[in-house]
Amino acid sequence: MRASWLRLAAVLALFSAVSRAEVIDDVLNSLARGADFLERQHEHINLDGVVGYLMLQAELKQAVQSWPHSDPVSWSQRSRAVVLVRRLSRFLLLRCRVRADPHVAVLAGPRLLELHRFQFSYSSTLTSECYDEQLSDKCLTLLLGTWKQNGTPCIVTKQCRDMMTRFGCPFYSLSHQLLYFMIGNMKGCTNLLKGDTRASRLNMTEQSYQRIFCSNMMKTNQDLLTDGLGALNADIFLENILVCGLAGFSDFYKVDWLQHILRLQDLEVGCFGRDRNVVSERIGEELLEQLQPHHRVKRREKVLLDGCSSHMTGVAVGALGGYLNYYLTEQDITKRPLS
Repeated sequence: MRASWLRLAAVLALFSAVSRAEVIDDVLNSLARGADFLERQHEHINLDGVVGYLMLQAELKQAVQSWPHSDPVSWSQRSRAVVLVRRLSRFLLLRCRVRADPHVAVLAGPRLLELHRFQFSYSSTLTSECYDEQLSDKCLTLLLGTWKQNGTPCIVTKQCRDMMTRFGCPFYSLSHQLLYFMIGNMKGCTNLLKGDTRASRLNMTEQSYQRIFCSNMMKTNQDLLTDGLGALNADIFLENILVCGLAGFSDFYKVDWLQHILRLQDLEVGCFGRDRNVVSERIGEELLEQLQPHHRVKRREKVLLDGCSSHMTGVAVGALGGYLNYYLTEQDITKRPLS
């Protein structure tokens, strides 16, 4: 009997290793296509798109350092990741000016936290965004200290705190609220909630807010899949995976969600969110607002001549980098829930 159990355990372990290797292969193949796209379009991709590639570069470096040297297949995959790091570095150096932007890579890594489904979901959600983009950028620069040369970091104003702790916000508002707390944690800011005298918030911590935001971003993604993942909502779906994954919530690295991401990539040019009907180089912010009045506001989107979305491509490759690190640390992907 003991011998039978040992044989079964060995078979399951082999199946897990093969499954994990296949998933990592899929991710690396997709990232290689994304690198091809960057090499062709690095002069035209806008700031938000480049930031996603900077996140990917940091994630790949982290992956290479922690890559398990367990077998020849794994070692070969690591070699492919090393090549990707070199390719990205070559072209991102040409865009190094973006490193002063408040949205440049915030990396926490997969801490394998779980949300326990929708325990902290809002009972009702606003139908339109509830953040001001210029104010959001200002709040982030105050945290980073980039509001002026050699500026003091960790500055929190009441206006910023009120906006970043507001409940009931949807879509991109949620991801910006989460980024605010992630950047504050990265900078070691200890005063994010100081001065909040609301009785209902007295026991709230920074981690509490991150869990609440990602609980609602998880629910958003589930709703988007139920309604059908289309061109207009795929960007939000990807951004939620990227930022909540970086915050450490491993629930977002679902195998079936990965398949949705891979299907969003255009295999011909390697980008994400490609609209083959687009013939102009840029869709202005005014037109985006006309297409989606008072609804979802995508930061400074740029649609390239080939119809590719700079923002969605950057977000997608960043999310895939998170998947790569997660599956390198997760020993048995068959144990992870698919929904």
